Amino acid sequence: MGAGACARPPTGGRTGGAVAATEPAPEGAPAGPTDRARPDEVRSDAPRTTGVLATGASGASGRRSVRSAHEGILRRRSARESAARTYARALPIVPVRARGLTIEGADGRRYLDCLSGAGTLALGHNHPVVLEAIRKVLDSGAPLHVLDLATPAKDAFVTELFRTLPPGLAGNAQVQFCGPAGTDAVEAALNLVRAATGRTAVLAFSGACHGMTAGSLEVPGGAADVRVARLPYPQDYRCPFGVGGDRGAELAARWTESVLDDPGSGVRQPAGMILEPVQGEGGVIPAPDAWSRRMRQITAERSVPLIADEVQTGVGRTGAFWAVEHSGIVPDVMVLSKAIGGSLPLAVIVYRDALDVRQPGAPAGTFRGNQLAMAAGTATLAHVRENGLAERAATLGSHMLSRLRDLAHHFPGMGDVRGRGLMIGIEMVDPETDHRPDAVTPSRVTPERGTPEEVTAPSSLDAPRVRADGADGRAAAPRQPPPPPAPELAAAVRRECLRRGLIVELGGRHSGVVRLLPPLTITDEQASAVLDRLADAIAAASRDHIRPANPTLPDPTRFQYSPPSATGTQPVGQREDRDRHRQRHPVRSRSSRALGPDELRGDRADPAR
Repeated sequence: MGAGACARPPTGGRTGGAVAATEPAPEGAPAGPTDRARPDEVRSDAPRTTGVLATGASGASGRRSVRSAHEGILRRRSARESAARTYARALPIVPVRARGLTIEGADGRRYLDCLSGAGTLALGHNHPVVLEAIRKVLDSGAPLHVLDLATPAKDAFVTELFRTLPPGLAGNAQVQFCGPAGTDAVEAALNLVRAATGRTAVLAFSGACHGMTAGSLEVPGGAADVRVARLPYPQDYRCPFGVGGDRGAELAARWTESVLDDPGSGVRQPAGMILEPVQGEGGVIPAPDAWSRRMRQITAERSVPLIADEVQTGVGRTGAFWAVEHSGIVPDVMVLSKAIGGSLPLAVIVYRDALDVRQPGAPAGTFRGNQLAMAAGTATLAHVRENGLAERAATLGSHMLSRLRDLAHHFPGMGDVRGRGLMIGIEMVDPETDHRPDAVTPSRVTPERGTPEEVTAPSSLDAPRVRADGADGRAAAPRQPPPPPAPELAAAVRRECLRRGLIVELGGRHSGVVRLLPPLTITDEQASAVLDRLADAIAAASRDHIRPANPTLPDPTRFQYSPPSATGTQPVGQREDRDRHRQRHPVRSRSSRALGPDELRGDRADPAR
């Protein structure tokens, strides 16, 4: 995440009653004034204080005291904390109270939190069932740290966890409690398959993010090659093969088969394949269901264990309890963390019992018996399951995506809107750049023959002949590449969101994707407020960077959420409304400033694993 650089004050525009949050500024810098949230914009159980540091103070002097204390905390943390900090750079707030979707800062300002602890808070902040579960453990006198000893809290957690697992795995699975973070679970999964197969190589995918420990850092897409072969991850908007859609996914699957079967590929028989059903830090890219089934088929036929990293996608986030359920696959190993601990650190792997070949004493970690996290996790898993929150996420997410795609008609900087359930990404782009190759004309279909004409570029190795046959034998013409990512515009959207009381995150290869990860408990009213503030923030950021494609800006009320009807809901798609984004008339950007070192350093992928 980038450093919280100062943004210019808003000029005009609509706030729609939103909280005009503190303007992001360099850490420790004074924040501007703000308005209060109106009662109808937040839940009734939201924080009700006017600033926890203002106890006993009143009037202007009290407000000055609150601001001074707030700014003092930011200054001290900036001076004393590691340069590796990320979120604090772009979010210069000091949270002191939170409930559900709402956070209250030390200065009394309120925010709608669509970061949710990087997806950790499935039920939002301080949900009553989570707090009650934690209090019961504290009041019981139970030990809080017991290594891997059996306890009632652990037994209840495992029972509830197995109740939610895909049936094909739950019937013959083992569970291992790891260190407290998702990256520890990834380490454990890699160690497991290497021990079970006697092999060392691992297959991973471009754009992946699997954690921050040494072994986990081998497998992300941006890591230096160690014992990992990286494969293309299918995506429609920026297809690595230039064709997108089902054809692009098929080419990615064929590439995987070739790497495994070609003795000259340079890749040894792997110990396992690890994939994310939806790449989160990679830019909110859902894997096509058919491609996921192909990966399961390819690995099963070659005796390669398949590891599904569900650290961020699990517990209802994508509209199914586990994201692998969308495609119907059953992996050999599932890596689980974040939401399974009910807001507290907890990580496990669940795997087929045939892989359980290690001896007692295998590395597992000291902090693998967190009793409070197990109790909070049990309550969270049960609440999501019993209240159908995964199904709710699918329906609400579909409608939020629809509203955002409507908004994209008016702003060419919104290059792609995608996601699954309540895992939503908006890729911001610079629409001025024309990336069509000058020397190569796309393949054409000759109607009377139904075969591609050969299109030859001028004599150059940099402009080879283009031919891409479709599955039906007809030409699948390479697409015009989309505009380049616009990380500066995405950072501006995040700043404008924060000014309006909305917390969002960035992701993607160039930190150009605005990400929404609201809690599964978000209400219809809150969804409306989130879309309202986001639309306003995009409009404000676009004024500084690009001109709207439609000179008449949209009516902001069009983007407010309305509850869906009981019937007729369409499943969340990955490629809906894509053509209209490609056909928009390009508009020239008014800003080409490169990101500074602090911004580049701050906008890295999520380390909170």
